[in-house]
This record gives sequence, C-alpha cells and structure tokens, in this order.
Amino acid sequence: MSLAVLQGVRKTYRMGEEDVHALAGIDLTFEQNEFTAILGPSGSGKSTLMHILGFMDVPTSGRILFEGEDVSALSSDRRAWYRSHRVGFIFQSFNLLPRLTVLENATLPLLYREDFPDDASREAAAKKALDRVGMSHRLTHRPTELSGGERQRVAIARALVGRPALILADEPTGNLDSRNVDRILELLGELNREGIAILLVTHDLGVAAHARRIITMRDGRIQEDKQT
Repeated sequence: MSLAVLQGVRKTYRMGEEDVHALAGIDLTFEQNEFTAILGPSGSGKSTLMHILGFMDVPTSGRILFEGEDVSALSSDRRAWYRSHRVGFIFQSFNLLPRLTVLENATLPLLYREDFPDDASREAAAKKALDRVGMSHRLTHRPTELSGGERQRVAIARALVGRPALILADEPTGNLDSRNVDRILELLGELNREGIAILLVTHDLGVAAHARRIITMRDGRIQEDKQT
C-alpha cells in the first residue's frame, strides 16, 4: 500500500479579485519509506503541496488517499488527528518555544495524544527522540542557549517523537552553515533508512540531491519527476 496518492489535486486561492492556481491538477504517488525532495522556485506550489500532505490545508478539488484512506475532505478534527499521529514537521526557522526547555519542546506533539496520557510517558518518548538525534545532554537548556544546528536537531526530535509515518521538512537547512547542513541531511537519511518517509521541500538543488527522488515543480505543476 502506498503512503499517499494524489489524483487531480487542485488548490485555488482568491487574492482580491483574482484566482491564484497554486496547484493545477497534481497526480503523484508517494511510497512508504521514500525519501523525496520537492524542488522549485518561490511560488511553484511546493509549499502548498506540503501543507495539503501535512493536513494543514485541503484541496479545492481532487482526491487524496493516505495509507489507503480517502482523506480528501476530512473534518478539522480528523485532520488534527492525522497531524498529531501520522505526520511530523520540521521548519526552516525551527519553531521552538523559547521559554520551554529542550525536553519540554520535544514533548509538545504528545500533549493531546491519548496513547501518551501522562507526563512520564511523554517525557520518556521525548528523551528517546532527543537521544536519537544526539541531544540528550541538553534536556534542560533553552533554545537561546543552542546553536542553529542543535536547534534543528531538537526540531527533528519533536517531529520524530510521535512515531510518524511521514516527516515533512520545509527548507530545514535554510538557516544552517554548510557543516550543519551536511549533518542534518545525514540525520534525515538515517531516519529514512529506519522506516520513516521523508518529504523535503527546498529550492536548493544540492540539498535535493540527498533524496532518492526529486520532483521539480513550476507554476503549480509537476515539471519533472525522477529517481536519483
């Protein structure tokens, strides 16, 4: 069974008196355990595609199957369930809460998970995820005390903590120096080999080259889809 299947997916936004076609009929299949990069310039539709796959937005038309279930027109509550149980998110700006510790930031996705009912279960899962990304020695530190590379490792642990089927990474190396870029991409590759599908959105061909599949978008359409 494929992880996600998109059939004729369109997304149109109303900007003043004009319709903007962010996605213009997308047909794509993402397999389990795949490492895919979505490459394209600003305005190409890659972020819109990621938002729809991450249950943060819904298509204007078309059909989406996720793990075999039709998720094209879910209620907001059901979309929230998928976001918290099946998808992890990594952002360019890290999106860590500055007043919380590393450990507290990593527990956030579990706060409304019924299978992590108390502080002890959430902290145990967060410590395991932080250990996996090499940040177990920084549990009580706050984001302002960390380097950029360390902040992104915490963000990856936060994405990983809920045992997702898919991690969506939106320009995850955009604020990092070259040494940390390589380390973060290596870590994403390791997580992929451990069984998590990775969808990496980037405008950088060098970053995209770390994926096993590169999809190039332009003007809301698929321009190229190739294996590396």
